[in-house]
Order: sequence, then structure tokens, then C-alpha cells
Amino acid sequence: MMVPQNPMHRPSPEETGPAAKALKLKLQVVEARTADDLERAFEAAVRDRADAMQVYGDSIMIVHRAHVADLALKHRLPTMFLFKRNVEAGGLLSYGPDEPDVLRRAATTVDKIFKGAKPGDLPVEQPTKFELVINLKTAKALGLTIPPSLLQRADQVIE
Repeated sequence: MMVPQNPMHRPSPEETGPAAKALKLKLQVVEARTADDLERAFEAAVRDRADAMQVYGDSIMIVHRAHVADLALKHRLPTMFLFKRNVEAGGLLSYGPDEPDVLRRAATTVDKIFKGAKPGDLPVEQPTKFELVINLKTAKALGLTIPPSLLQRADQVIE
């Protein structure tokens, strides 16, 4: 599920499409422009027989993370998120940048700008720490068994 007005989401389906095709998966894009669209997005995914959903990181998905997790359970749709806080709210799993690390690094950049650095002279930074978080309570509620090999790789398992 993506928020179409978020420019960070635009290239993702084009980048995900070839990977889905290589894995013989059908990629279906559902959109939620506002929180009011969340229910319809899940209904569309279920109607088109989605087996799982990747929820892109966006303020709508973060602010309404508990509602998104509830909808995923209601519609029996396993979901993957970008941020750990979505999994703490009941989502199935997340794989993404360590959010506190990203925010600390952003604060360092802002500090440099306040001290006179020109933003255009500062390097673009990519996240360096990523974390995998799995919610076993949600997996159980969905009737899923998480493979031990995946659990061993997880940075955090919520039981």
C-alpha cells in the first residue's frame, strides 16, 4: 500500500516489479491518499486476492499504525512495514533503517547547517543500520509459522 502523493513512493513499484516477476509473484498496487482510504485499500487488496501486503513508510501509515495493523488482522493479510513501531503496534514484520540512528544522524546534519555549513556541500547519507522485527503474536493470529532461520536473523522478536 502506498500514498501516491508521497514522492518517495513513486519509484517503488517500478523497482519492485522486476523482483516480483523474477519470483513469479503478481504485484498489485493499492493506494491510500488519506486515513479514510485505509479500509478501502485493504478491501481492494483482498478482493484482488493479495497474499500479503507491503506498507510503505509514510506519516499516514505511522500515525494510524494501530488501525493499519487492525485492518491487516481483520482482513487476514500479512503485512510488512518499514518501521519497527508499526510492528510494535501489531503489524507482522518490518525491515528497515534503525529509526533512532537515522534521526540522530539527521540532527547532526541540522547542527552543521546551524553552525554555518551549506546544505549543498554536505554529503547525502544513506542509512547504515537496518533491523528486522517480527511480531509472533500477530503471526499466530494469522495462522502463520515463522521459519526458525528468519527468527534467528531478527533483531527483535515480539512474543
